[in-house]
Parts: sequence; structure tokens; C-alpha cells
Amino acid sequence: MISVNLNKENVRYLDIWMNKVSRSFAVVVASLEEPLKFYMSASYIICRVIDNIEDCLAVEEWKSQRFAEVSQLLIDPSQAENIFAVWDEEEWPGLSQDEWKLMKSPDGLELWRIFAGFPEQVQSVIRYWSLQMADGMGHLQEPASRPRFVNFAGVELLEDVQDYNQYCYVVAGTVGHLATELVIQHYRLPGTVADILLRTCEACGRGLQKTNIVKDFPEDLTRGISYLPDAWLSEVDHSPLSLSGAPGEWKYKVLADVLADLRDATEYTLALPYEATGYRMASLLCLLPALQTLLFAAQRQQFMFTQRHPTKISHQTFAQCIFDAKRLVKSNDGIIEYFRKIENKVELQFAVA
Repeated sequence: MISVNLNKENVRYLDIWMNKVSRSFAVVVASLEEPLKFYMSASYIICRVIDNIEDCLAVEEWKSQRFAEVSQLLIDPSQAENIFAVWDEEEWPGLSQDEWKLMKSPDGLELWRIFAGFPEQVQSVIRYWSLQMADGMGHLQEPASRPRFVNFAGVELLEDVQDYNQYCYVVAGTVGHLATELVIQHYRLPGTVADILLRTCEACGRGLQKTNIVKDFPEDLTRGISYLPDAWLSEVDHSPLSLSGAPGEWKYKVLADVLADLRDATEYTLALPYEATGYRMASLLCLLPALQTLLFAAQRQQFMFTQRHPTKISHQTFAQCIFDAKRLVKSNDGIIEYFRKIENKVELQFAVA
């Protein structure tokens, strides 16, 4: 275990901001042992800083400069005061109030002070994968770079399946790698276990991101974007873009692709030793709600990609996921059975032979 000295205000800051940026992920992180919980919290908030730059309603040149500055922060966090002197003068258009505060002093500055106090081997992991994310996001709008976007009737679409997977790698696969390397360090996992985790961690991130892409499809359309690939949407004459529905076999194809990644995410969780209780619990708190979200969509498949597109699972279902995660945390057989049941139920909704 790699330790770190944080004061009460540091811990309070991480707790407050985890709940501000993602209440659901705050529940996940809360299951982790210290100091892994602190490293994961800071990493997630740093990733949100990078997301905020991409989400700003600003020209690409402005975003490129901000990505360069966040890269400086990751390489040398002692430059935080100088960089925030610049950021404090920027408007950060399009961000919510909390997102805006994270890019300003004093709230944003405190994050980088905490990061600067982490052990170097922890900083190194966070730095490498956050830089990969920042670099990938910084090239999203470059025509010659992957992932590529195309425009159809005023909606920006990822071009093909390769772009779909590459986009999910940039925004979530990198996070899967980051978390996994911190976990391997924290629990001192043997090479045989580490190999499985490193092989499947990217699919974990992709699967969770694709679940959100399916769930948030109508909401993304209101912003003039769809992350499902044009190569798929053209198969159904782009009818989902007008929320006019789609054939059942096409909707199953979309969900089956997500399930394939979540199958690898299940393998990832199974590879974790029972002694890594906190992270096994955290993994289940990501995996089970994702599986239930896909099942929810499948059970209402007649409404998928219409005005009544299924979105979030209920609070009751999420509470059941927490209960099930506690029940399954030390039962690999139970986790396997859970995944198979969800997979079978999804197939039955589409009468897949």
C-alpha cells in the first residue's frame, strides 16, 4: 500500500467535489479503502477538469490552449497558481456553476495542491493516463485524426465502429487503465492477476461509456450530437436521429455490442482477489447498474430511439444493485450467474435464438 498524508480539509474537499461531479460515482468511490479512495477521487475530478475543457462552448484554438495548460498542471502541479491566474480571467462559456468553479480559484486550485502531495508513483499513473485523455480530446475535431466525426442533417456522428470504440477509449478506456494501475499498486497484485486486469480494463471503460451513450441518446441529440456510429445509423436510414425508432434487430445489435464489453468487465471483476474487497465492491457498483440499464432498455425496446426512449433506472433498482453488490462481492459464481441472467433476459426481449 502506498500511503499519503491528507488533512481533514483535503479529505472534505474530495468528498464534496466527488458528490458535485457525480453522485453515482461518489457511491462507488466511497467503498474503497484509504488511500486508494483519495487517489481515485482526485483522478476522477481531474478527468472532469479535462471534460470541462472539451464541453466549453469555445473555439478549438482556445480549447487547445487550455488542454496545453492542463497538461502542464499534470506534469508540474507547482505551476498551478500561474495557470489559475490565467484561468481566473477566462469566462469558461457553457459550463454549469459547479463546473465553472472547478476551473477557477480557489476550488480548482485546491485539487492540484492535493495532487502535488501524492507519492510520485501515484502521480505518475494519474499523469500518464490523464495526459492520454487530454491529448485524445484535444484532437477530437481534427479531420485527419481518429475518432472521426461526420455530419448528417445537422447532427455530428462518429463515422464508423472504429471511431465509436476509439472515442470510448479516449473518454473512458483511459480511465479504466488509470484505475487499474492504481489498484495493482495499492493491493500489490501478482503478475497473473495484473495481466488479466490490464487486458480487460479498457473494455470496462468502453462498456460503461457505451451504456451512457445508449441511455443519453435523446439528450445528446438536443446538443446536435450522436455517439452511435454513422455506419450503423445509415443501416436504418438514420431514423433514430429523428426519434422515429428502429427495427428490433438493429436495437439488439446496439445493446449486444455493449454487452460484449460488459462481459469483459465481468471477467475483470472476477479476476480481482477476494481480499481486494473495496475495489471488487466498486467494480460491482459500476457493472451491475450498467447491466440493469441495458435490461431496462431491452424491456422497453419498443420505445428505444423514440420520444419515449428508456433512460435512467429507478432509485429502487439502483438500491437493489447496491444490495446485490454486497451479496456478490465474495461470490464469483454469483457474479457469473448474475451476468448470464441479464444477458439471457436481454436476448429474450428480442427473441434472439
